[in-house]
Amino acid sequence: MAAADHPAQPALEPPAEDAYRLLVDSVIDYAIFMLDPTGRVISWNAGAERIKGYSAEDIIGKHFSTFYPPEDLDARKPWYELEVAAEVGRFEDEGWRLRKDGSRFWANVIITALFEKSGRLRGFAKVTRDMTERMRAEEALRASEERFRLLVQGVIDYAIFMLDPTGRVISWNAGAERIKGYSAEEIVGEHFSTFYPPEDLVARKPWRELEVAAEVGRFEDEGWRLRKDGSRFWANVIITALTDAAGRLRGFAKVTRDMTEHRRVERTLTEQRRLVGHLVEAQELERRRIAWDVHDDSIQSMVAVGMRLQLLANRLPEQDAAVVRQLDEAVRASIGRLRNLVFRLRPPELDRHSLAQALDHYLTDLAGPRGMTYRLRHALDQEPPVESAITIFRICQEALVNVRKHARASAVEVSLTSVDGGTLVEVADNGIGVGAHVDTDAGVPADRPATDHFGMIEMRERAETAGGWWSVGRGPDGGTAVRFWIPDSPGGEP
Repeated sequence: MAAADHPAQPALEPPAEDAYRLLVDSVIDYAIFMLDPTGRVISWNAGAERIKGYSAEDIIGKHFSTFYPPEDLDARKPWYELEVAAEVGRFEDEGWRLRKDGSRFWANVIITALFEKSGRLRGFAKVTRDMTERMRAEEALRASEERFRLLVQGVIDYAIFMLDPTGRVISWNAGAERIKGYSAEEIVGEHFSTFYPPEDLVARKPWRELEVAAEVGRFEDEGWRLRKDGSRFWANVIITALTDAAGRLRGFAKVTRDMTEHRRVERTLTEQRRLVGHLVEAQELERRRIAWDVHDDSIQSMVAVGMRLQLLANRLPEQDAAVVRQLDEAVRASIGRLRNLVFRLRPPELDRHSLAQALDHYLTDLAGPRGMTYRLRHALDQEPPVESAITIFRICQEALVNVRKHARASAVEVSLTSVDGGTLVEVADNGIGVGAHVDTDAGVPADRPATDHFGMIEMRERAETAGGWWSVGRGPDGGTAVRFWIPDSPGGEP
């Protein structure tokens, strides 16, 4: 038969050995090669060439110790590895290996002994993986964890420790030992309810705090806690729930700060401000009483004296009348000074009219005789309560006195605006600027901050006692600007 008459033959599949060789040779992420019983390379795949840098022609026939750094050769590590593999069948290791160019990489190595059926050693299979990036990432993570551990352990102003899900202490830093008095050996394993006073234990407060933290992720509180010696301290506490990637609760991080001194200072300041408030209130009441006494008694009596002097002057000869008229002018001048005194003690407009009218009257008296121009702007939704109005007027009064005495200004502007449930005020001049004049006429050293000037301290105290704030800085025209906010209700917040 002709060749064409023969039936087509099916393609032959490669032998299993060829398929296995193709598989090994095509792997590029692992160096897979064989060694003879003495450790010489007898096969080489693409992964070995990529990882180690040698071609098959470069390396076949050479001893695999070529891949080991000098310190491993001195320790005869390559030969030791083959001995172990031959004895137990397998050897695994991680360590530094060398590329052809001399650079190092971190390798995971598995050496497997290959035996014939008779038990004779035929050689070794060696699989190497470049783990340099993973090793560096792990080292970076370990270094980061160590730095964090050192940071937490070194903090002494905060007690930072961990609790297991039931609330037992599992870590303890230096700050916890300093604040609470327990060493790590004494407290690790104990329940954190140890730190709570009896009344909190009765109310089951520690367990409730963990429940809230576990439910919403975080819990914050301030209250009394106990030291090892039984003494109490005022603590700010934050408990944070710690969950794993699957959302399971792994425990809690607890940060505690001793706020005892801070609380004492705050309570002292609150008490001082309360006393200052009572003092200011008593002062205003006394000023009001004196103002009305002077107005209703002294001024009215002097007005009556002036009227009688005028009548007397009309009845006397001209020579004698001139003397009486001089007395009348002196009485009129005294009345004017007394009225100014009354205004400074208690502006009548605050009782009879409005804050804006009282300030306008005061600005007229302050600016007019000195050739200084002024502008009063007000955008008030409603008239501030009497006590707030008095505070605003007094601070403005002090600020304007400073302008008159020290600022060398030719113009001043006062603005009143209703903001956030209170009144925002600005007193701005075009004078020589904040801090440039505080030593004049006041005996204040030139290097002291402007806010240390007694008048400015008084302004700030008035504002803060009323529940507001006060500041001083550069004004829009280059001079000084005093700004403050007074709430409509005592102790308000902007």
